[in-house]
Amino acid sequence: MKQVTKGNNKTTAKPASKIKADHPDKKAEKMQEELKAFADKTTELQDKYLRLSAEFDNYRKRTHREKTELIKTASEELLKKIIPVVDDLERGMNAINSARDLDAVKEGISLIYLRFKEFLQQQGLKEMDAMNQTFNTDFHEAVTKIPVADESMKGKVVDVIEKGYYLHDKVIRYPKVVVGE
Repeated sequence: MKQVTKGNNKTTAKPASKIKADHPDKKAEKMQEELKAFADKTTELQDKYLRLSAEFDNYRKRTHREKTELIKTASEELLKKIIPVVDDLERGMNAINSARDLDAVKEGISLIYLRFKEFLQQQGLKEMDAMNQTFNTDFHEAVTKIPVADESMKGKVVDVIEKGYYLHDKVIRYPKVVVGE
């Protein structure tokens, strides 16, 4: 096949570039090799996917089992630390039954109470100071309102029915308070 160009009324013939044609058997063989390579790659990826899926499933089961075990034993350390306080309470109760000096019993109970409060503080528990504070619904739970004679106490906490507590700066129990009106 020749290409013809016209220019200045002259006709020039240029030979067309030859296209190399692959042999049909070689082309089919090449396609078979590519198909086999894709099949191998697909098998490899599928195997990798199945292994990763199984590995993730095992990981999920293992972490669930560990979490369940941790929940069961999480309070163990705390309880171990409370046992000495319980021992003190038992000794105090035994002393009450045989005590003749009421002041000594009061002092003993007071010491146990202080030891227990100190233990709770070491665990991160902190008592909320609500008395005479401005009532705030984010930190207080109003039980009732009562009229107050002093105008400066309106909208403030005038009595604490039940103390509130923080655990590491998070409110774990809101104080139940009486608000001045």
